[in-house]
Amino acid sequence: MMNYPTIWDSLSNFYSASRTQIYLNKCYRSINDPTADKNSYENCYPFIYYLEHGQTYYTQAKIAPLSIQPVLMFYGFTQLLKACVLTSDPHYPENTGVLAHGVTTRKRKKQQYEFLQDEVKIQKNGLYMHVLDKVFGIKQIENERYTMKSLLTEIPELYESHHYLFGKKSYKTLQLHNNRYQLSPSILDTYQMTANRFKEHLESKTKLNISITESDLLEMEIDQKLLFNKHAPIRYHLFDKNFMLSLTKGSECSTLPEIMLHYLLLYNLSMICRYETEWWSELLKTMPNEDYPLILQFLSITQEKIPFLIYQWLTSERFSTQ
Repeated sequence: MMNYPTIWDSLSNFYSASRTQIYLNKCYRSINDPTADKNSYENCYPFIYYLEHGQTYYTQAKIAPLSIQPVLMFYGFTQLLKACVLTSDPHYPENTGVLAHGVTTRKRKKQQYEFLQDEVKIQKNGLYMHVLDKVFGIKQIENERYTMKSLLTEIPELYESHHYLFGKKSYKTLQLHNNRYQLSPSILDTYQMTANRFKEHLESKTKLNISITESDLLEMEIDQKLLFNKHAPIRYHLFDKNFMLSLTKGSECSTLPEIMLHYLLLYNLSMICRYETEWWSELLKTMPNEDYPLILQFLSITQEKIPFLIYQWLTSERFSTQ
């Protein structure tokens, strides 16, 4: 029986110092680094080690008990993010400030604690803000807070579960037909916008040029190929292999790159896993509410999707918006 290549097999193409040095040199020249030759030579092995270390964590997470998977995946994820940062910041880590996680959560959980209502708060310094800046070119205001429910709502692979558990639709599929993306005109009612206002809204969020035609269906013509990491609130459903549009237009989460949604969710889950052992164990044993199925499904999704998104960014998307 043939074993088809995995995303990790594709990422292993970087496990060649000579080729990775050429790749990093191209990255550094794209940001006008005057010492691109020197920096690409010095950083090729750290880059490879970040990817390799990240893969080790994910490999172990796949065979580990559910109870410790969040810790393994979060630390594997941070290694993969550091590889991404190194392509845009040849001097990373330049100071200790960028080594912190860059996120905080409540240390003591209250009685009747519910995961979906828990919050994470963004700090001024740390890996989170550094990735937003260096990888995605976003200047995020610190002290922003996000609930777990709002973050999970923005994971497109969870849209059916979200509908079943809460009775609300969180995504609409963009059906591709003759190089145009089709939507039901009801999307205008959902967004409470005219077609022209809807177009302006999407253009301002996605930084794309979009033309819209109204008929039986709403048809959108987009001036460039949609990217997997760049065009929130349009996101990619990994298993359906479709792009989808988030319906939560009022949420600050809807414009975050999906990679950063996963980072915040995994950070909090890893903290709970380590420091809230009693609550975590009870959740896994008793499955008391919506927390359990959403966490269970998210951990399954993120294990597959993060390596995919990282690979897409390092390869097809790294130079797409230069």
